[in-house]
Amino acid sequence: MDTSLSLISRVIAGGQTGVDRGALQAAIACKVVHGGWCPAGGWAEDKPYPPGVLIDFPGLKPTIEAEPAVRTRLNIRDSHATIALGPVAGSEGCAIALAFAEGTGRPVLMDPQSPEQAREWLESIGRELIVNFVGPRESQAPGIRDYAYDFVVGLLS
Repeated sequence: MDTSLSLISRVIAGGQTGVDRGALQAAIACKVVHGGWCPAGGWAEDKPYPPGVLIDFPGLKPTIEAEPAVRTRLNIRDSHATIALGPVAGSEGCAIALAFAEGTGRPVLMDPQSPEQAREWLESIGRELIVNFVGPRESQAPGIRDYAYDFVVGLLS
């Protein structure tokens, strides 16, 4: 039995460039259910006009408000655990996510060194988890989308 598929039942992220997109694209490639909340109109830094990222990721649900922090809080709320990938220092969105997760007692794994390390951490939490991925935008950390994609594919494989 493939334990990674029973370990993670859904991948969620906010649809922003960078880690969010890499995680969602990896879930699609691995045929894992994906979704999450995105800002109103599907806003992202590279897709500022409706339907924005909703055209590429119809599993995302737009919030009523355009403020990205709203989607961040909802994705933390709707997940069992959050994995933060890449350099999160300097990312306002990551700071909001980590503070909200801490305030709600949701577990967070910061920048794991390998998919295997992340898998072991998730196994300590449970099975059939909804896992939220956060991290910097592509404009803040060039190449982070590809890194997140490869990382999440490794975690789901």
